[in-house]
Amino acid sequence: MSTQEATPRDDAIRLLARRDYSRSELMSRLAARGHAPDDIASLLDALADEGLQSDARFAEQFVRSRLSRGQGAMKIRAELGARGVTDEVAREALEGEAPDWHRLACEALAKRFDSPGRDPRERAKRERFLASRGFDFEQVRHAMAHAWENTR
Repeated sequence: MSTQEATPRDDAIRLLARRDYSRSELMSRLAARGHAPDDIASLLDALADEGLQSDARFAEQFVRSRLSRGQGAMKIRAELGARGVTDEVAREALEGEAPDWHRLACEALAKRFDSPGRDPRERAKRERFLASRGFDFEQVRHAMAHAWENTR
């Protein structure tokens, strides 16, 4: 809008047209554009009522995106939390996808490495890789034992 300032709603709609945002992300972006906090809060309530902004929908899309990148539940949950999504909404989004975490860990490991490693140092490197991807100890152990079974 070149001749007049954009309203908070205009800015929010423009942002949401590109991708979904969590309520917290949208609040931060609108505040950074100089809109009043009271205006932002009432706008976000209205957008949620209209179905234009939904933390649940954002979380579902975020989980699908991160699963396709081979990330584990702990990392996904932490990233959702950093984006202002509640633990309950994050848990529901993860449960809604119901991935096989062991299979996902195996796929991520086999994609990155061609073997379990020849010595403890190499194995530790692979374990750290999976841990950094957000997989828990049990999933890491399973992947280290089974990731290359189908490639042999």
